[in-house]
Amino acid sequence: MATEILHFELNTGAKIPSVGLGTWQCSPAVVGNAVTTAIKVGYRHIDCAQVYDNEKEVGSALKKLLEDGLVKREDLWITSKLWCTDHAPEDVPVALDRTLRDLQLDYVDLYLIHWPVRMKKGSEDFKPDNLIQPDIPATWRAMEALYDSGKAQAIGVSNFSTKKLRDLLDVARVPPAVNQVECHPSWRQANLREFCKSKGVHLSAYSPLGSPGTTWINSDVLHNPILKMVAEKLGKTRAQVALRWGIQLGHSVLPKSTNEARIKDNFDVFGWSIPEDLFMKFNEIEQARLLSGAFVVDDIYGPYRSVEELWDGEI
Repeated sequence: MATEILHFELNTGAKIPSVGLGTWQCSPAVVGNAVTTAIKVGYRHIDCAQVYDNEKEVGSALKKLLEDGLVKREDLWITSKLWCTDHAPEDVPVALDRTLRDLQLDYVDLYLIHWPVRMKKGSEDFKPDNLIQPDIPATWRAMEALYDSGKAQAIGVSNFSTKKLRDLLDVARVPPAVNQVECHPSWRQANLREFCKSKGVHLSAYSPLGSPGTTWINSDVLHNPILKMVAEKLGKTRAQVALRWGIQLGHSVLPKSTNEARIKDNFDVFGWSIPEDLFMKFNEIEQARLLSGAFVVDDIYGPYRSVEELWDGEI
């Protein structure tokens, strides 16, 4: 009998659903239908962010689902993220209030620092002269206040390297519950995962399928021969196998889709498992990060002069 692994327990005691719907690059015109489809299929975890510019539409969909009795708020897990322009301690609660207003919610289940990157307040793009020195400890203290208030039931980070996470843990009163990072069979994050596990920080995977719909990312994750072989042997899609691999490794996965059939397929990852002999084959897959973060790196402006500095060598 396959282990279901429907949730993972965080260091707060809360249980984060193992599969969530990603909403990055979902246009406002279609994201509401995607959320509605996902909830009807069985998803209870929706991953949002202010910078995705679609939280109002997600909020409208959630409001209708809640009003129609299709789901209860306490059964939902809603994540959102603090954008780089709002790192100043006084801006952090304002940013969350804006997100709560857009989502039409009283609280989020998880609020993350989106990047260890700070931009000038009000700036709208990654022009080098918009990049300024972050003060993660100060921003984190403001995040802790949101946790204390109950408006964020858990707090965490995204795109933090092992070193950046270690530095934060050294000063945090409330340790981060989650580090959300790129993770898929072609970028396993082995060192970061082991560190997170040792510190009780849950790793959550964005782009668990390698962002196949993102035109500016050259991704062939789902075309890997090992993944194809395992999918054929198990009678599953390559996407299902990639997602199940992540869940069996111990992290939640956040596949993004606006296609009704794929939203359904991506949730069919329970009631079966990848056998150990096939699971070990994934260790043979060549590793390569897809999202380099080069857009927040500049050799004159900002704190990170290279991609190596941004990820502290984890590239």
